[in-house]
Amino acid sequence: MVQPRGVCPAAGYWRAASGIIDSHRMPYFTRLILFLFCLAALVESRKPKRRRWTGQLETPKPSHLYKKNLDVTKIHKGKPQPLLRVEDHDFSMRPAFGGPAIPVGVDVQVESLDSISEVDMDFTMTLYLRHYWKDERLAFPSTNNKSMTFDGRLVKKIWVPDVFFVHSKRSFTHDTTTDNIMLRVFPDGHVLYSMRITVTAMCNMDFSHFPLDSQTCSLELESYAYTDEDLMLYWKNGDESLKTDEKISLSQFLIQKFHTTSRLAFYSSTGWYNRLYINFTLRRHIFFFLLQTYFPATLMVMLSWVSFWIDRRAVPARVSLGITTVLTMSTIITGVNASMPRVSYIKAVDIYLWVSFVFVFLSVLEYAAVNYLTTVQERKERKLREKFPCTCGMLHSRTMMLDGSYTESEANSLAGYPRSHILTEEERQDKIVVHLAVSNESNSSRKKGLLKGQMGLRIFQNTHAIDKYSRLIFPASYIFFNLIYWSVFS
Repeated sequence: MVQPRGVCPAAGYWRAASGIIDSHRMPYFTRLILFLFCLAALVESRKPKRRRWTGQLETPKPSHLYKKNLDVTKIHKGKPQPLLRVEDHDFSMRPAFGGPAIPVGVDVQVESLDSISEVDMDFTMTLYLRHYWKDERLAFPSTNNKSMTFDGRLVKKIWVPDVFFVHSKRSFTHDTTTDNIMLRVFPDGHVLYSMRITVTAMCNMDFSHFPLDSQTCSLELESYAYTDEDLMLYWKNGDESLKTDEKISLSQFLIQKFHTTSRLAFYSSTGWYNRLYINFTLRRHIFFFLLQTYFPATLMVMLSWVSFWIDRRAVPARVSLGITTVLTMSTIITGVNASMPRVSYIKAVDIYLWVSFVFVFLSVLEYAAVNYLTTVQERKERKLREKFPCTCGMLHSRTMMLDGSYTESEANSLAGYPRSHILTEEERQDKIVVHLAVSNESNSSRKKGLLKGQMGLRIFQNTHAIDKYSRLIFPASYIFFNLIYWSVFS
């Protein structure tokens, strides 16, 4: 009998057992279980029927607008056959182990010369380092003789040269966005291994001619473990193995030339190793130091000469000017030495600055001498005035300084001066003051000569002889020093 849709299949059983159910009251828990069973059967009958598995997947038909390319990397069923049989060999050993030394060619392309530090005596360089060698274990069959290129993941599985930078302080391989490492394998087993490196290495600098100096620095490459009996390191194309970017420039240096050399290095514990050198010569730009060091020092020296034209009685003006120039020179010397290593020898800039400092300091000592001699002179004049107080009968009097170069007859022939005041030989050795009376009966020509002499004597009184000589000696000496300095160090 077919049950109508939507009727519980267990309904027939329910009717068949209606007599039993009617005669005996069914418990509540049993009726709940029957209800749930009927509900589950009803839900199951409403689910859609699944198709039977036939073992074939239905694929949509490709459109004429899209053509699927052949995937050459697809792994087919069965055991794969890799071109590079890396797992079949022991790459912990060098190629041709036990035989002659394996030749490894090297070439370098310098990308940038980042910085030169005089304080740390080092330089930082970014370069592309490439190695060339042959490893027959990496040979593979090829119909078109094309090479295969890999990234840094294969490098960890094969043998590569253990080249390092001698005297390097810091170095690293760039890893943005991935490790900057490239490995190219050719069918005959030749290998190209390239990586991008930034290295900071030591550079022994000589600052005896600083800042008019040239520096030669070297970046040295060498195998760490393999001696020249196992690995022969050489420049692949001679001098052409080193290439540089034409845009390389430095703020303080002019790059004159790059060149390569090679030689053997000996270690007493391990033996002889091949070592390659990247040499470059740098010429320092002088214009920066002319503006920051030489011109200010020269101006300070010239400023100290201004005190020679200032009145010797203007003590505050001359003292303050001398102290200011001395302190300024000290500041310049301190600033230059702060940016330099503490070397034990004298640099060219030290010679110039210290000689300039000596000139400034001597100008201060010059005024000290002038001031002292002026004080001594005034003290003597005071004593002489007290000794010869009488100036009677003198219409026009003036003060004249005599330095003891006059004769006795000249001193005794002075008009209007009493005979009792004739000087002795001992008094003539010092500077004395003589009061001269100029008569109104003098002729006009004599008056003009006396007026000119008056002006000259006044200048001589206000300006000491040391100042007059210093105005010529100091500039001439400094110019002579500059001529010798620039001719020797340029």
